[in-house]
Amino acid sequence: MAAPTADDLAKVPLLSGLSDDARGALAERFEVEAYAAGHAIVTEGRAGYAFYVVAEGLAAVLRDGRHMRELGPGDYFGEISIMGAGRRTATVVAATPVEVWVLFGTVFRTLQTSDPEVAAALQEAMEARLASD
Repeated sequence: MAAPTADDLAKVPLLSGLSDDARGALAERFEVEAYAAGHAIVTEGRAGYAFYVVAEGLAAVLRDGRHMRELGPGDYFGEISIMGAGRRTATVVAATPVEVWVLFGTVFRTLQTSDPEVAAALQEAMEARLASD
């Protein structure tokens, strides 16, 4: 399991517009987690504290038990909870073995202080995504 690099994050549509330096600063803050097929990564209605980017594999998004869509490499979820809404709006289940890059809310809050430009760019990108959904 490899931590992401700035180049890896450039392949994520949400993060591709960030500068190389911003992506580099952000890449250092992600952790890596792996899930077996069938494992719930996040559960609808539960408190959320992290933002996820799918690095490898496929995951299914379920809302009220209904399949909404599939996520693959470069897709992301959890942006609502990291921005402070708190509760998960969907369940995400590993459809295959999945590796994700995780940015915890506490790390994002630290980033807002230590590197406000990077945090602001990430928040702006997340807000744009929410507005388009």
